[in-house]
Amino acid sequence: MSRPSSSRPCSARTNTGNLFPSLQGFVFTEKLGSGTYATVYKAYKKTGGRDVVAIKCVLKSGLNKASTENLLREIELLKKLKHPNIVELYDFQWDEKYIFLIMEFCSGGDLSRFIRTKRTLPERVVKKFLKQLVSAMLYLREHNVAHMDLKPQNVLLTSSSNPTVKIADFGFAKHMFDGDKESVMKGSPLYMAPEIICQKTYDARVDLWSIGVILYECLFGRAPFASKSFQELGAKIWNDKPVELPYGVNISEDCGDVITRLLQRDPDKRITYEELAKHSFIDIEHSPSSSSLQKAVSVVKDAVTEDTKGNYSNAIKLYCESLEYFMPAIHYEKCENKKEALRKKVKEYMNRAEELKKMIRPKKDSEMRRSVSSDPMEELLDLSKDDEELQAALKVIKAAEIEESNEEYEKALTHYELGLKTVITYLKEDSNSRRKKLLSKQAQVWMSEAEKIKSFLDVSHLNTNDTSGQEEMEENEHLQTGTCNLQ
Repeated sequence: MSRPSSSRPCSARTNTGNLFPSLQGFVFTEKLGSGTYATVYKAYKKTGGRDVVAIKCVLKSGLNKASTENLLREIELLKKLKHPNIVELYDFQWDEKYIFLIMEFCSGGDLSRFIRTKRTLPERVVKKFLKQLVSAMLYLREHNVAHMDLKPQNVLLTSSSNPTVKIADFGFAKHMFDGDKESVMKGSPLYMAPEIICQKTYDARVDLWSIGVILYECLFGRAPFASKSFQELGAKIWNDKPVELPYGVNISEDCGDVITRLLQRDPDKRITYEELAKHSFIDIEHSPSSSSLQKAVSVVKDAVTEDTKGNYSNAIKLYCESLEYFMPAIHYEKCENKKEALRKKVKEYMNRAEELKKMIRPKKDSEMRRSVSSDPMEELLDLSKDDEELQAALKVIKAAEIEESNEEYEKALTHYELGLKTVITYLKEDSNSRRKKLLSKQAQVWMSEAEKIKSFLDVSHLNTNDTSGQEEMEENEHLQTGTCNLQ
């Protein structure tokens, strides 16, 4: 709850001679950055756990009407917005000279400094950051909030080791409902959508363009329309030529697709928030979050139920689907003991899925090697000497039986289905009672075999390897080595 500070408006002098504001209960340690009317300091609480915080100190005398409105809007929004990828506002206070916003401290600095230090970022790291950024933006959309000033300087990193991104600075943000339009120019020119610069009317889709510019800059080390003047920037942005990716830079097809769809000059052609969340490069549904474990448990319960009922094919699919939620759940979990316990459970489920695969695998049927005298196929071929089309269909099915015996399941299924198509047609019209009776009986056997093969093929490709720990380890390695260290 907001309250005035009981401290008198004074400043504390450090051993370096710098003057810091003073706020009761906190010790200021260093300056983190400054803007037009505010300076941000690192500080810690004098009592309790001596938690480290960032305190944004806004000089009242520097506020005009517009900046006062921005500040009040930022406080109002941050009080309500609680998301793992949005900087948290713990409290705000004021005295005669300053307004203090006491906020979450992010020791990794901002994304802009990170990019400048590393020039370009590996796609794997960018993908992780982008997922977190999109997750926060979807949360804002749920609350009808548009940020309006997304840029690397306003994306903070929590630490120098395996960092999480946090969106900050909501001074230009506002509530925008579907259909709402804005006409006041807001944001930073290099990251502004074309409709802001050239049309002066826009809606919440401008944030999508800004995400595209940030993604581009992370991967290629510069913004797509870097310019020396505002006029030059406007000319580049409002150009019919599609945004081009730098030649010779190796990125995946999915990554390139999401960039070009974000950087569509026409907002009506730009990828939507819903499409962005489902895009294969981002796949928010399977990103690490507080709900990942809950989703995994729900799916695996259904798998166990299907397993118990003997619906093994469905059970295998569900066991494998649960892995897609268990992997991000393990990554999200901070406690090593809980991580290890989850890994063991996942291994149990995946081992069971492999057992079920073996159980439904079509068996080599010894009866397929019958003697000629007892083989129904030979009798059917003999009864169909006068019909070349039926004979051809039966020979195709015979080939399928051999292929099944040799575990060539895809070929066998194709030939079963091809032969059965003709056989079923003949069963409707056949006047030979002996042949029709035998053909009907065998058709049931062949359809059963085809169904077994189909069920097996549906699940045989599903991955049951528990790679959750390996993926997490690789990701941490990328973030901690010289290639991508924040320090």
